[in-house]
Amino acid sequence: MTEEKNENKNVSVFSRSKISLESDPLEEIFALNLGDFVSEHLISDELIQKISRKNVDKSECLKKQLKELISIYSIDNTLKILGFSGKEEYIIYNAIAKTIKQMLEIDACHIFLSKENAMGQNPKNYDLLLVGSSVHFDDNISESDIGYSLKENNYVVYTYNLEQETEIKDFTKIKDFCPNYKLNEENVKYYFAVPMYNNMEKVGVIVVENYYLKTLSPEFKELLSVTARLFATSMSLKKLTEETDKLINGDNVTITQLQNNRAELTALIGDLSSEQQWFVENLAKAVDAKSSFKNNYSHEVADLAKDMSTALGLNEKTKDLIYYAALLRNIGKITLPEELFNKKEKLSQEDWEKLQNHPNVGVSILMSINFLSEVVPYINYHKERWDGNGEPEGLKGYSIPLGSRIIALADAYSALTSKRSYRDALEKEKALEIIKSESGSKWDPELVELLTNLLM
Repeated sequence: MTEEKNENKNVSVFSRSKISLESDPLEEIFALNLGDFVSEHLISDELIQKISRKNVDKSECLKKQLKELISIYSIDNTLKILGFSGKEEYIIYNAIAKTIKQMLEIDACHIFLSKENAMGQNPKNYDLLLVGSSVHFDDNISESDIGYSLKENNYVVYTYNLEQETEIKDFTKIKDFCPNYKLNEENVKYYFAVPMYNNMEKVGVIVVENYYLKTLSPEFKELLSVTARLFATSMSLKKLTEETDKLINGDNVTITQLQNNRAELTALIGDLSSEQQWFVENLAKAVDAKSSFKNNYSHEVADLAKDMSTALGLNEKTKDLIYYAALLRNIGKITLPEELFNKKEKLSQEDWEKLQNHPNVGVSILMSINFLSEVVPYINYHKERWDGNGEPEGLKGYSIPLGSRIIALADAYSALTSKRSYRDALEKEKALEIIKSESGSKWDPELVELLTNLLM
């Protein structure tokens, strides 16, 4: 028994679930469908034991499983996406729209939800209601009464009905466009709309607009699409958890009903986990696209960091967290103007302050994305130095989180072996020589040795 425990010590909880549940196929499927690392860290060993233990009363067993899932995946615990929460919805959606506007460097962003998902007043009973906008309103946006009927000939409606992206590169050539003056749409030249939908339902539409003829890059389009699907799945999961809560607390519920809800709930959780990962991947690509670095630079750093984590024998969850932290270590850059990265002239003091402070901006963003909260310390301290002369807090030696030390070294090596505007890429041997010369001052000496053995 001791050997089995040691053997499984560093195995993912979902891999272990197969070992513990193989005697009950239905329960095994339930456990394995919960998702991967993004949701895994919320699932305790106690839960694994609960779902693996046979229960004479199948109905009560199912109810316990569903209650556990609801407590884990409630809107307050895991579904905060770019600041989203279940309270003060319109204020939050305005904040989301403004964040998207800033990240994508566009002039306006508007969020429309179906009436089933929209909160608050809807006196005209619109099918799609404006719930958030980057445009300033003198009154409460919930009282702005902006929306559309699904019978209207409108690009928001078109995007929603067909579940297809809509891009118009020059609105001056569109004769039948009827601008909404409350949203400043008389100034719109470029228009891009993405549907918010998932495998279960359509939720709404996110619209971004420019007042001049500048199109979105492919990286930003993909990021917006992934964000839209992530919102849709989060909202569907919220509704399903609420419905399930009523079901398990109601009378005369059947085992079939409970099983159906469990299947739908675990399927949505699996979808959410996948979409969270796609969101992270595309966010990293968008950050790279804004800088002068090659587009796969963040992935190279992340891959090297994960290789180092594997060589150290870290468990699956920690390796995944370090990988995603490495991908997003420069996330703050996405909130800064693109021209700042590509300036050839001397940067102003204000420019330097923006660049130097960008990790703090990134941490603020990550803190509002709840499912990424565990990567924050790794990112926040990856500029620290082994000798204590780094930033932001001057941590020294082993007081710097291991993930931060790994990411810092992987970033340094990848930077040295990548081409820059002021020099060519260095050969592997030369890069390692420079890193070794800084071992014990900038870098953890043990990790420098590990990296050298890994690459040579």
